[in-house]
Amino acid sequence: MAGHRIFGMSFARIHPLYVQKAERKGHTRDEVDQVIRWLTGYDQASLEEAIADGRDMEAFFAKAPAFNPDATLITGVICGVRVEEIEDPLMQRIRYMDKLVDEVARGKKMASILRG
Repeated sequence: MAGHRIFGMSFARIHPLYVQKAERKGHTRDEVDQVIRWLTGYDQASLEEAIADGRDMEAFFAKAPAFNPDATLITGVICGVRVEEIEDPLMQRIRYMDKLVDEVARGKKMASILRG
């Protein structure tokens, strides 16, 4: 697999950026963590563990307990690319997470973000 730079970045480095993005728009870390837990199946304790142990994005998704099958309902453009058309499965999962955090920051209703 062609290794994109983001694959080797630690989740602990990216998570605070997600939180900052949400907080700048008046939202919380709890909301960011909620959408990440929904997507990956981590509970809060295991999410905190993933942050603490410094695992990279590839390991973060490889160890995800239960990737949500409804993630395929996430559509739209992130970084100029439609998330539903990304061919690399790991990159697609990362972009799904980016998209969910963007939706939190934009103030979309949580039920809608979680494809409920």
